[in-house]
Amino acid sequence: MKIFLVNPPFKTEYGKFSRDQRSPAITKSGTLYYPTWLACATGVLEEAGYECKFLDCCAKLLNIEATIAIIKDFEPNIIVINTSTPSIYSDGEFAEKIKKVLPNTITVFVGTHPSALPEETLTKFPSVDIIARREYEYTLRELVKKLEANKDISSVLGISYRNGKNEIVNTADRPFIENLDELPFVSKVYKEHGVDPRDYFFAAAEFPMMMIFTGRGCPNNCFFCVYPQTFHGRMAYRLRSPENVVEEIEYILQNFPDLKSLGFEDDTFTADLERTKNICRLIIEKGLEKKINWWVNARVTLDFDTMLLMKQAGCRLLIAGFESGNQQVLENMHKGIKVDWSKKYVENAKKAGLLIHGCFMVGNPGETPETMEETFQLALQLNTDTAQFFPLMVYPGTDAYKWARKNNYLVTEDYSKWISEDGLHNCVISLQGISNKELVEFCDKARKRYYIRANYIFSKIKQFITYPAERKRLFKAGKRFIKFLLKKDE
Repeated sequence: MKIFLVNPPFKTEYGKFSRDQRSPAITKSGTLYYPTWLACATGVLEEAGYECKFLDCCAKLLNIEATIAIIKDFEPNIIVINTSTPSIYSDGEFAEKIKKVLPNTITVFVGTHPSALPEETLTKFPSVDIIARREYEYTLRELVKKLEANKDISSVLGISYRNGKNEIVNTADRPFIENLDELPFVSKVYKEHGVDPRDYFFAAAEFPMMMIFTGRGCPNNCFFCVYPQTFHGRMAYRLRSPENVVEEIEYILQNFPDLKSLGFEDDTFTADLERTKNICRLIIEKGLEKKINWWVNARVTLDFDTMLLMKQAGCRLLIAGFESGNQQVLENMHKGIKVDWSKKYVENAKKAGLLIHGCFMVGNPGETPETMEETFQLALQLNTDTAQFFPLMVYPGTDAYKWARKNNYLVTEDYSKWISEDGLHNCVISLQGISNKELVEFCDKARKRYYIRANYIFSKIKQFITYPAERKRLFKAGKRFIKFLLKKDE
């Protein structure tokens, strides 16, 4: 049984579509996430003895014709297709084209969108045979075993499919994977399948970089975040052991010696402080902090002492969701933080010598032009190393999407409109008194106002001169980003 796992082409004429980030798009900074979920599933299937091929077409900018030629040459029995809300129509057409050249190949969709809308997805895309919902590594392993033996698949948990009567069947959800140490290293899959770290980029990280995960689930209740609500669970917080995490760091250092930075792509790496500290202590004990730096997503509840230990262990960057400068808006989105906490967090991080990438968002419940400006003023006050400004993007399966539909805020149900024609982030909600276009325009102007400041530009020049390790990152991000910053307003 041969399985082809693919992150399919989408808008490659415009750039690299980052399908696996929380808001999929071609980003203004050129950021491209690793397809960690698809890689992990590849490793699980290979450990089970199946022949697999893993391909990230977005990273390689492969078009559909070239991709289909590669797939046809491999002649898989099953093709697993990673999809997303903005690319769902294109990915459905991709499955249809696969069926035309390999009619006996079974097509399986995975990702947040089909997990949230399995019936709709199967109805709209008849060339999709099966959906593996939520975390799909063990679901695929069991499904492949059943298909190989020509057995009934109705006992496989976590799938949706059509039965012989063309009715859609949803089996019960598969329990989330509890022992994450049992999963293969995604970095090993990257290595064995020839993944080139130079194909990926994160504007706030030193280049080249790599992304892995050390935990799944999130103990927080932000109403907009898609992965906890549709994929790996809001409260089903599960963690790899410190020993297992550090073992993978050692593997990465041995097999990717040119890497400069490593990202732990957990929703909240620091939610379990004791584990965070133990990972740091192990890194220091083994001297790994001298060989690579790393970054994490960390809520603004993180304390100064832990920041200091993280810095000592090689942490370079914290990514924080400050979201809004208005306390009521924060409460409306169930963020669970206070504006003053954000200020203290930044003060402590700078004191600890850590860089910060700040995330800001507009368009949440209770938003007004005044609260939007409060958010921008907070961004200026925090003055983080890098910052992003996005309108609220509502994805099926989230509380934000339900809220937008209930209040008739959605301006379209066409998923392709979740991004612009050239693949950039878009906004599909209009609030009372604020249109979707105004939300996008505010964010575009906020970026320009934030980055085109004399003191900010001077600080980046100083960073470029003083810290040689930062130069590749600054040059690569700046080269792409500046054309958006200097673009004339229409």
